[in-house]
Amino acid sequence: MALDTRTDRRPSFAGLLWRSTVGKKTAMAVSGLVMLLYLVVHMLGNLKIFFGAADFDAYAAWLRTIGEPFLHHEWFLWIARVVLLAAVVVHAVAAYQLSRRDLAARPAKYARPSSRPRPRRRASYATRTMRWGGVILGLFIVWHVLDLTTLTVNPRAEAGHPYANVVATFSTWYGNAVYVVAMLALGLHIRHGFWSAAQTLGANRPGRDRTLKTLANALAAALTLGFIAVPVSVMTGVVS
Repeated sequence: MALDTRTDRRPSFAGLLWRSTVGKKTAMAVSGLVMLLYLVVHMLGNLKIFFGAADFDAYAAWLRTIGEPFLHHEWFLWIARVVLLAAVVVHAVAAYQLSRRDLAARPAKYARPSSRPRPRRRASYATRTMRWGGVILGLFIVWHVLDLTTLTVNPRAEAGHPYANVVATFSTWYGNAVYVVAMLALGLHIRHGFWSAAQTLGANRPGRDRTLKTLANALAAALTLGFIAVPVSVMTGVVS
């Protein structure tokens, strides 16, 4: 008599959650908040450039020593990069899969357009902005890493001189154009994304909606202006 060696492989709770629309939206919301926290810290660090080359270079060097001697040199920086990369991947994959589900759920078109009512526009302005903004930001991340981390596309960059490298980047018209367009896209992404994340995580209430919308607008404006302040200051000679 042959034994049935098959096992009942039930999907895990995490797997079931990821497959659901609610789970994907939750993953997008949580990963988005992780990236938002990083952006706030990153912007504040960038603004140290207004204190001069010595302070900015010292700040960049300090980032590589966080956690010492418990952590080795640059370990904290690499841990932060891995966490951020995981958040970006989860956010992008969930967004893509939700977009595909949204397209698949749209009603089929009738053969005679005149015989059917006007279809409801499912893709709102905010949704389209989020999708295209996400694509722009994804491309910008690649450029930004090649520009100021690996220094591949920054012809005047020199390892160990972050202040000078930032000035070199924003001394070119294309460096400024890429950065400013990406930061404008980031502002719109945060404005819509923060509100969407609040709804997904159940933070919105009738009495809180106006406060959350105001906070979303304030965060988007502060981050956009804070990031753009650096290239504008280099262009105008305030930072040189």
